Amino acid sequence: MKLLILGGTVFLGRAIAVQAVAEGFEVTCLTRGETGTPPPADAVWVKGDRSRDDWCAQLNQTEFDAVIDVARHPGHVRRACRDLTGEPHYVFVSTVSVYPDDASAGQDESAATVAPLTGDEMTDMSVYGPAKVSCERHVLDRFGLGGCCIVRAGLIGGPGDRTGRSGYWPWRFAHPSNASGKVLVPDAPEQPIQIVDVRDLARWLVDCAAKRIQGIYDAVGPQATLGRVIQVAADLGACGAPLPADPAWLVAQGVQEWIGDDSLPLWLANRDEWGLGQRPCHTALTAGLTHRPLKECLADTLAWEEEQLHPHGAGLTDERERALIVQWSDFNAAS
Repeated sequence: MKLLILGGTVFLGRAIAVQAVAEGFEVTCLTRGETGTPPPADAVWVKGDRSRDDWCAQLNQTEFDAVIDVARHPGHVRRACRDLTGEPHYVFVSTVSVYPDDASAGQDESAATVAPLTGDEMTDMSVYGPAKVSCERHVLDRFGLGGCCIVRAGLIGGPGDRTGRSGYWPWRFAHPSNASGKVLVPDAPEQPIQIVDVRDLARWLVDCAAKRIQGIYDAVGPQATLGRVIQVAADLGACGAPLPADPAWLVAQGVQEWIGDDSLPLWLANRDEWGLGQRPCHTALTAGLTHRPLKECLADTLAWEEEQLHPHGAGLTDERERALIVQWSDFNAAS
């Protein structure tokens, strides 16, 4: 099978390329080449800028059996749908951020989506969902539901996760910021969370391309809780113990949620957003998606983090966590 991966050098795109090469497919990865990281060995690397109208000139009118596209800019997808020759099976990686309702549990692929972005470019993450809806529309307009597979991915974790959402907790419990070994965590153990391992998602995306699986699927992780994630991370790190802090107090101290600097990753203080971690995955599981254990995902992510010069892209610095632990102790003593 001739497979074109639009991407293929970073995180999910690279995991897809690694999986496809391992399965013996003839893989071509088209990227701008700006990360400085080539695709895996045995994949053909074509450099092209998808913002240009001549973006696919170096593909030399090659007809591919399937395409896997991880783009977020509608213009990139529009040009691909317009310019690729033949009738490849088009697998587009979208996101559950296309759904406007983050509060309701149990929503599936039939839920309403946000309005599509009107332009060709996603300017910032505030329009991530609308941009992906626009991308989906381009794919459906060109190939129809019978000629494509729309995969709306949930929170993706695992080795290579530079957002730090799946790596910070096991890393922090392996590297406590203080001599007591206390690790500051939000006191919200019941918060639902779903992490799909990047390797499981990649394996299934390649399967969707090879088997020409059709339709729209939510590809999310198995049901878990933030408390479960933190306990597994603590067991893996083996050097720290959780110190739960009141979520309202953390918000008052300016601690950020979910992702980014000065955050406690994966935490959502607003319960109206907890529906994000309560999406069923029945349709994708029926179509072949499988999940590895959470412990394996976090253990392998920790191993990857330990190899990096600057691990994780989220969480608290040592200094900030130590200060917060002292402040939380003082707050409790005064209460």
